[in-house]
Amino acid sequence: MTSSPPSPAFGLRAALPDDVPAILGLIAELAAFEHLSAQMEATEERLRRHLFGPRPAAECWVAEVDGVVVAYAIYFHNFSTFLAQPGLYLEDVYVQPAFRGRGIGGALLRALGRLAVERGCGRFEWTVLDWNEGAIRFYRGLGAAVLPDWRVCRMEGETLRAFGEGAGPKVSGRA
Repeated sequence: MTSSPPSPAFGLRAALPDDVPAILGLIAELAAFEHLSAQMEATEERLRRHLFGPRPAAECWVAEVDGVVVAYAIYFHNFSTFLAQPGLYLEDVYVQPAFRGRGIGGALLRALGRLAVERGCGRFEWTVLDWNEGAIRFYRGLGAAVLPDWRVCRMEGETLRAFGEGAGPKVSGRA
């Protein structure tokens, strides 16, 4: 009986500016998987500015195998008024198909869960597409609840621009 060679070990770390091209490539793979490539407008310059610029909007961890970035997780802080605590929101987690089943996705999520605890967050949240049954099973297996009653609301592009420029209701500084 022959055994297959062991899978190369992986490492996790905070992303560096030099990782941006690899992260952008993985984002493009995720967009294709989710059938959303037409919506992808990400560029290296935008990622650099918003992950590593003077006022980062998000943070990123990567997983490497033999020095090659094969997975990423982009996250940022939100805030729960009900808990009166910050939360950690996972925008994306993606592992290249050839590297799935090795514990990389779970390790990234556990690392972010630890980070959320260290930073005093009351929640660690993310969304999953309703058709992605594999991901739903994976997240439930980690102990996450998939909330059935919540829907994502979104404004973007021309709708957001028009709304922000006053096409919607007037907004004052007072509640």
